[in-house]
Amino acid sequence: MKWIMLKRLIKAKYRGRLDAKYLCASIVVFIIEAIIAVFIHDDFIRPYLGDVFVVVLIYCFVKTFVRNEIKLLPLYIFIFTLLVEVGQYYNLAELLGLSDYRIARIVIGSTFDIKDIACYLVGCVGLYLFEKYYLYKGRKKNANIQANVR
Repeated sequence: MKWIMLKRLIKAKYRGRLDAKYLCASIVVFIIEAIIAVFIHDDFIRPYLGDVFVVVLIYCFVKTFVRNEIKLLPLYIFIFTLLVEVGQYYNLAELLGLSDYRIARIVIGSTFDIKDIACYLVGCVGLYLFEKYYLYKGRKKNANIQANVR
């Protein structure tokens, strides 16, 4: 019930500028990420699923503001996460003089791990499959139905 009220509030305030579905999804995924970061200290969920979810978070965040179809968005997100990981390899936070700021270390990261790249890839492939078989499949069906009606 609360999500419906939040969605209505967002629609009323921003009227088409934001995609309420993706905004709500961004908030939910962000809360999941925060719970994982604060409360889960294991050898699988935090290091692996957390990295997969961060890709989903970036995707939902971008789709909140960009309503147009971006055909290769999962690829662009993978390239972005790859660049962040390369920045970690070269200690970007330290090079920029941000290593003393905890939030910068969290956002930029401080430890390079090839397994993170694999998790980002898994997340992006999942997003690609989601787009291909779920999101845009419905649009193609609607286009075919409208073409047959004419």
